[in-house]
Amino acid sequence: MPSAALIPLLPLASFAVLILFGRRIGRASGLVAVAASTAAGVIALPLAWRVLDTPEAATLTWSFEWLRWGDQTMRMGVLVDPPAALLLFVVTVTGTLIQVYSTGYMAGHPRYSRFFAYVSLFMAGMLGLVVADNLLLLFVSWEIMGLCSYFLIGFFFEKPSAAAAGLKAFITTRIGDVGLMLGMILLWWTAGTLRFEELAAFMAGHPVATGALTAAALLIFVGTIGKSAQFPLHVWLPDAMEGPTPVSALIHAATMVAAGVYLVARTFMLFQALPVACSAVAWVGGITALMAACIAPAQTDIKRVLAYSTISQLGYMVMALGVGAYAAGLFHLMTHAFFKALLFLGAGAVIHGFHHVQDMRQMGGLRRKMPVTFATMAIATLAIAGVPPLAGFWSKDEILLSAYHASRPLWVLGTVTAGLTAFYMFRLLLMTFFGEQRDKHIHAHESPAVMTIPLVILAVFAALAGLPGSPWMGMWLQRALHVPWLHPHEVEPSRFVMGLSVLVAGAGIGAAALMYGPRPVISPARLAERFAPVHRASLNKFYFDELYLAAVVNPAKRLAAALWRTDQRLVDGAVNGAGLSAWLSAKAQGLFDKWVVDGLVNLAGAIVHAASAVTRRAQTGLVENYMLMAATGVLALAYFTWWNTG
Repeated sequence: MPSAALIPLLPLASFAVLILFGRRIGRASGLVAVAASTAAGVIALPLAWRVLDTPEAATLTWSFEWLRWGDQTMRMGVLVDPPAALLLFVVTVTGTLIQVYSTGYMAGHPRYSRFFAYVSLFMAGMLGLVVADNLLLLFVSWEIMGLCSYFLIGFFFEKPSAAAAGLKAFITTRIGDVGLMLGMILLWWTAGTLRFEELAAFMAGHPVATGALTAAALLIFVGTIGKSAQFPLHVWLPDAMEGPTPVSALIHAATMVAAGVYLVARTFMLFQALPVACSAVAWVGGITALMAACIAPAQTDIKRVLAYSTISQLGYMVMALGVGAYAAGLFHLMTHAFFKALLFLGAGAVIHGFHHVQDMRQMGGLRRKMPVTFATMAIATLAIAGVPPLAGFWSKDEILLSAYHASRPLWVLGTVTAGLTAFYMFRLLLMTFFGEQRDKHIHAHESPAVMTIPLVILAVFAALAGLPGSPWMGMWLQRALHVPWLHPHEVEPSRFVMGLSVLVAGAGIGAAALMYGPRPVISPARLAERFAPVHRASLNKFYFDELYLAAVVNPAKRLAAALWRTDQRLVDGAVNGAGLSAWLSAKAQGLFDKWVVDGLVNLAGAIVHAASAVTRRAQTGLVENYMLMAATGVLALAYFTWWNTG
């Protein structure tokens, strides 16, 4: 077994230890989880570097025969190629830092050990998904993460809203899972394999798109729509903010939502040969990016703003893959993981230091009380806004450049989204850290070192992680992500695209400063009043929840109630009626048996008994009585004979 196979097994072992002995271990549970994640990183990072530095020569594969039937075999194993290596780096680094942070954030919680057990299983699921060499093993890991998301989103299950959010996430993502499963079945039927290397060889030999392959690709993409919260299955992710903030960071940066994007990248040998599937992927991503960016500016919960930001940025990645920008999509997945983990952990530090208040309207002036949190979140905000030369600038511009050459409408969607992203992220920063604190009753404070040190480390990555994909380093990452089956996708650099991107980011930042700065020039309240319908639509998330409630949930509940009534009144009524009829029949048979059958038998017995009683009296034991009876019998017989002959 290669060392790559140990990477997901270490967090899995941590889960087993914590779920069995967590109560005995107590506070050391966090150390066990962090140690397992760190050990996985120690194995993964040198491996990732070796593969990325020499991608064609260092791809690692290992498998064993799992099933055999007839002349068919199914193998299971690990595959570490450039995309897997990049994700190993991202998941182990961000996941470990989030767990270190969690030891401080979750301190004192009565279910401390259980939390780290679930997080370890979550990490194992994501790492297993990354190194899986086939879709079936990927699907198993995919489902593990779905289960863990249910446990962790609903971790504070005492709150009805948290329990409902966990259930909502579980059910919504299951819709995508059904699509993925059907796509896998159709792909197996068409290509005869689910192994990625064999799929690449199959597609190389079948370059012409077929309806079955297109349908399989679209069904697989339904899995991405569910897991990566793309339109129209995006509604679960904002509600997932009910979970502990480190869980939000883990879901949004290192696991879960990244898995959906990785699924498309992992099966890109299929998508790149299917224009219809690629077009669907690109447009779903573009629409999702703009839609979420239009909702975020009206939200007041700091975590929900970040949730819609994640949906929007995932839309960017999906759009990139749809227009063929394979390396750009994975590049943005990496940079986004670092600055989004930092933003969520920073928001958690604010919530922790602000006595668990999440409404930005009550905050303000926190930069003086929480300087480390402010400085690191400012770096992350600049990065996600696309301010050069931070990480988000390089990866976002790669996507916009590819969209510009592939589809001008998609490029317009992406550019408008970039401006809105800069606006709502600086709105968050200004409302939280600038001005005066609006709720004077809360005494905010900086978080302990165990929570701020991960912020500082992530801030370094948020600032510098874009450099490997920049011209300053010769676009090293794009070359490192090359795989043999990937069609060439080179686009000419454009100063116009880059300049406009920086311009719209600056415009978004400027608009946020004019509305939410220390000396606002434009009143947000008046602007919201002037454009009331637009503001209400954004505030109410374009009424998707209400639409699904009216069109899907309530009809489903009514159907369930009708089926229940049918079951109670018809099915159960028929069953109960049949039972009653059988009981009455049995009762009647019992009465007939008792009074008729048993009555006749008992009557015959009574007659025999009476006759025997009479006969018994005749048995006196006196000879003269017997002679009298004999004489009487003879006389009676003689009389009877005479009567018949006479």
